[in-house]
Amino acid sequence: MSTTSRTHRASFKAASATLLTLAMAAPAVAIEDKNISFDTTEDLFRVCSVDAADASYAAAQVACTAFIEATVQYHDAVSNQKQLKRLICYPQGATIADGRTAFLAWAQKNAGDAKRMAEMPVVGLVRALAKTYPCK
Repeated sequence: MSTTSRTHRASFKAASATLLTLAMAAPAVAIEDKNISFDTTEDLFRVCSVDAADASYAAAQVACTAFIEATVQYHDAVSNQKQLKRLICYPQGATIADGRTAFLAWAQKNAGDAKRMAEMPVVGLVRALAKTYPCK
């Protein structure tokens, strides 16, 4: 594994730990299963864009962050171990928060595209990250 991949993973882990700590420090949030789902890209967009004033904000942010981190870790592991072409080439220092921002911008731009928003959320997320962090 390259030093760059280790650095990226360390940045993502640090951001996750920070968000998880903040979420755990917040008052307990009662959230129903129907509020957080990951069946479509639109679902991921809805979860990742919960307003800070919403009672489910902390839980939604943890869920969004975990989804992004898991997707990026899987992409990195498969690309590195199987010698497959990378789809996402994020720069050193990129964080999960950067990935979330990239996804939200992409999803907002594509919100009117019913076909894209109906795709599996991992596909929409990878599309967004690949658009923001293309491999050259």
